[in-house]
Amino acid sequence: MTFKKTKNVLALLSVTFLMAACAKGGFESSSTVLADDPDTEQSAGDSTQAIPPAEVETPDTGASTGTGSGSSSGGTSSGTLTDAQIIAKYAYVDTGKTINQTMLKNALLYYHKNLSKIKNTDVLSVLDFSKYSGKQRFHIINMKTGEVWSIRVAHGKGSDPDHDGYANSFSNTSGSNASSVGIYKTAETYSGSHGYSLRLDGLSSTNSNARSRAVVVHGADYVSEANVTQGRSWGCPAVSMSIRTKVIDTIKGGSIIYASATN
Repeated sequence: MTFKKTKNVLALLSVTFLMAACAKGGFESSSTVLADDPDTEQSAGDSTQAIPPAEVETPDTGASTGTGSGSSSGGTSSGTLTDAQIIAKYAYVDTGKTINQTMLKNALLYYHKNLSKIKNTDVLSVLDFSKYSGKQRFHIINMKTGEVWSIRVAHGKGSDPDHDGYANSFSNTSGSNASSVGIYKTAETYSGSHGYSLRLDGLSSTNSNARSRAVVVHGADYVSEANVTQGRSWGCPAVSMSIRTKVIDTIKGGSIIYASATN
């Protein structure tokens, strides 16, 4: 009888714990909050190499940069293909629907319409700032196979002043300490205060100051590949040190990153 009562009590406690967890959003988020970047905003001169001028191009505007409602799937054409036909051409990409489908569509349209200007066409990335920072929201697509590698990434302090893990505002202004949405082109690697890093050029009006603001991809101890509230950067899409080198080596050399907060 004693064993049976004890077993029943444990079962009741387990159910109570699960109900409490569900009431607070279940296991979708964590109360753990990682510390922020302890340094000050990076300088554009934070490098052991000379900084070449930004190779900013005038992109095809057939895809939204994440600040509008998106592009049409109808009449706009690229060569002889309509937007709908372009999307159909990339039906092999993200078949598991890991990525926000509106963001993916806009990224694919930009990628296809500007293919001749893109140096690294092997990968295309989508950075979904609408998601909680503890989620895998930086999606790196292998454009040959369509497979997606999703990782966690930090956003800027200025985008999340209350440090709840959600980026609510964005800026292209130096000193804002905020993340910027828009289309980025990856540039050269260098060694700076965060070690091995990757410069970014902003191709949209919403992120055109990325290079002068030193908004770069770098590794950080305040980013973890775990479902916790990530530490905040000074505007950089910082990744975990454990995968930093792999991330940078995969996307460097002129690939496209489509960063958006619009579902």
